[in-house]
Amino acid sequence: MAVNGVNRILIAVHDMVRAKEKYHDLLGATFLDAHWTGEPFGIAVSIAWDAGIELCAPLPGREADSAVSAYLAAHGEGVMNIFFNVSDGEAAMERAVGQGYESVHSLDYTQTEIDQHLGGLFRRYQEFTLNTRERCGFTVSLARIEAKENA
Repeated sequence: MAVNGVNRILIAVHDMVRAKEKYHDLLGATFLDAHWTGEPFGIAVSIAWDAGIELCAPLPGREADSAVSAYLAAHGEGVMNIFFNVSDGEAAMERAVGQGYESVHSLDYTQTEIDQHLGGLFRRYQEFTLNTRERCGFTVSLARIEAKENA
């Protein structure tokens, strides 16, 4: 299993529209809304694959109880999660378990889900989010993300 660097960082923000404008102006980042991934957790999600940034904010009306609300209340806006790109998700997860970490959330998108929700950019998309906050100071996700050849 190889670690191929950082895929993206997740930044918790209060205002999605303002944050997208800020990072677009600063970096030229182009965001793809992926709210469907966060709606069950009360969060809006937008990803700029070109800049390696994912933004998450409470959905309107969910500012008090979204999955990101407690983080924002305790820490303010900032880096909440780092996604490391790995060549083999299962092997990376085995290594993490061997070090005493557990997966708190995982997903493995089908090609149909990738095409429908992620702009068809990838041929494989798998993530394991680990319980690393106490030991690392932020959350770590192991992400096997393979781009399509001509995407």
